[in-house]
Amino acid sequence: MASDRAPRNIGLAIVGAGRIGLIRGEIAARHPSVGWIGIAETRADRGKQVAERLGADFVTTDFHELLRRPEATAAVIATDEHLHVEPILAAVERGLPLMIEKPLATELAESARVLAAIQRSGVDAVVGYTQRFRRRFLVAKEKVRTGQLGDVTLVTSRAFMNRLVALDNYRRTDRPETISPMVISGTHALDVVMWLMEGKTPVEAYARSIDRVLGPSHRGIDATAALITMSDGALYHLNISWALPVEWPGSVYSLEIGIVGTEGVLTIDDTHRDVVMATAVPQPAGYTPETTRNVDFLESYPPGNIALGELWGPMREETSSWLSRLALGHPTPHATAAEAHNRLMLTKALDLSARRRQPVALPITPEDEHA
Repeated sequence: MASDRAPRNIGLAIVGAGRIGLIRGEIAARHPSVGWIGIAETRADRGKQVAERLGADFVTTDFHELLRRPEATAAVIATDEHLHVEPILAAVERGLPLMIEKPLATELAESARVLAAIQRSGVDAVVGYTQRFRRRFLVAKEKVRTGQLGDVTLVTSRAFMNRLVALDNYRRTDRPETISPMVISGTHALDVVMWLMEGKTPVEAYARSIDRVLGPSHRGIDATAALITMSDGALYHLNISWALPVEWPGSVYSLEIGIVGTEGVLTIDDTHRDVVMATAVPQPAGYTPETTRNVDFLESYPPGNIALGELWGPMREETSSWLSRLALGHPTPHATAAEAHNRLMLTKALDLSARRRQPVALPITPEDEHA
């Protein structure tokens, strides 16, 4: 029996050594099951810097070279969102278990192609919907899962975000039409809610958007309000704005969720207004540390918080849980590739409804996306 529980020696290939690749790598470097780390990063200087910081065993600018290494037994795909497809397919071809930063792809057709390849191969692939690992959402999942609310009939979510995240995303693309608050950021709240409403099937999406702030400057969208109807009549009402002023104290986001069932109600305050700091010392924003503010909601950076030289919080738990899943075969609450494709489809459908200014039947197809 003891041998069945013995951790395997994981050789971890990390494709993309940006902010998230570094965070995942630092956590992996401390995990007892990881015996080898390789890095692929197109920016040679950055790749070398991250490799040295992690004590990596191999570094290259070519992800194909990394994924061909015999030492690699699992991979993290942490490139920019629009560059996920090719490294995922290369890792799947080698049969490597995967942790993929969301989304699988930025377009539905490519996402469907990636999902089909993963399902054909039988590869164990999970997607980085990190908020599932916040304790408050895990507790909520358990209460809903075990019927403490009865049958869920209505869910609401409201996400407010500092516009720094939107500006960072729009600056990094020459195709602003592929980016929206729903697709990039609203997908996290949507995933948590759909996870909580597991077993319910969305059949219609209705949405409206506004672009008064980011439209003139970046051809972008400020905010979207929407309603998703389930096959049993249950409703999910959601809205997100990622156009709040840069002075907004949330490092990234503030989220509120309400869940109503036939037997009870559950409310979740994830706005991070319970730990607020005001200081004369400039505080860096979460994803754009070059921008500073003097008031901060201290726990509003989605990956977690740096304390005593380490990251603590949901991304640490998510990464460590995935590595233990590989080593021991334990089930975990990670999002599957199929769920990730579903979330992309739903956010694309909401954007499509907002453009058409009419309800959209679900699911939509890749052809619908570009109609």
